[in-house]
Amino acid sequence: MFNAVFGAMSSDMAIDMGTFETRILMGGRDGLVCAPSAVAILHDRTGERHIMAVGQDAWQMLGRTPGDVRVIRPIRDGLITEFDVAEALLRHQMVAIQGRRLWVGPRVAMCIPYGTTEVEKRAVRELAEAAGARTVHLIEQPLAAAAGAGLPITDACGQMVIDVGAGHTQIAVISLGGIVYSRSVKIGGDHMDQAIIRHLEQHHGLTIGTASANALKVSLGTALPVANQKKMEVRGRDVDSGFPRVVSVAQVDVGAALQEAVQLIVEAVVASMEHTPPDLAADIAATGIVLVGGMAQLDGLDRAVGHATGLAVVVAEEPGACTVRGASMALQNQALLRAAAG
Repeated sequence: MFNAVFGAMSSDMAIDMGTFETRILMGGRDGLVCAPSAVAILHDRTGERHIMAVGQDAWQMLGRTPGDVRVIRPIRDGLITEFDVAEALLRHQMVAIQGRRLWVGPRVAMCIPYGTTEVEKRAVRELAEAAGARTVHLIEQPLAAAAGAGLPITDACGQMVIDVGAGHTQIAVISLGGIVYSRSVKIGGDHMDQAIIRHLEQHHGLTIGTASANALKVSLGTALPVANQKKMEVRGRDVDSGFPRVVSVAQVDVGAALQEAVQLIVEAVVASMEHTPPDLAADIAATGIVLVGGMAQLDGLDRAVGHATGLAVVVAEEPGACTVRGASMALQNQALLRAAAG
């Protein structure tokens, strides 16, 4: 009742809790806040858990904590796996962006994967309410991402959007505000990090952590074979001796490590085209494919998909923010909100 009376004092808030990053948008683009989806938890001697750090501070602790501290990433493969930790993360971010005015209870649009079950939807809604939301609207990620990328999702025209995130890749064919066909594969940035770790162990005898693998992926990651001299030094532990060692890693090495993941994404896109109704496939041939998500910026991924499909492929502007931007747009547009509601 209190929140309902004072709801007019709050601002609408769009939230995209991703495997790697949580993005919250309040107002225009200047209101966007991004932070790693990570929470550092201290386990004291009585068994109680205490939050030590959230977001970027927690991410910097990854792989560097003592035995009584764990860095937890509560979202895996696009799904929330630890709700109490996710609630703490979300509440911290909501308070940070609202400037401690959480008591007024904002109206929130939460992004969810397409195909989320009713039980999972209820859990996500309860999570947002527990974190301080007054009203919760669930928005399907592919539709939100397409809207945020500027696609006319309510038109009678086929659009294909590929959302490449940290935990998974979603491919959706959209028309008339609905998802006609969707395919999801558990390949994303996290899997690429693990592929880089395995490659360095096998070919360089060096063990590195997740943060170092992510840095290599961001700096040298490529979806296509390369023939340049670009390199980056990385520090890790020698597999045989156990001592610290520095290795100069070439871009061709990182590209080789990522080839399997890229191929799986490309194969999923080709399979999705094969299952798309003919008239919508013709529309997509004319309009092309749009890449969104944090990993859409992987060098050469657009060209790899384009080579496999023979279609024009473009990377959306600020691809990582498309989903949360589309959810924010839906809160301001009732027709779009109805179309994207999960």
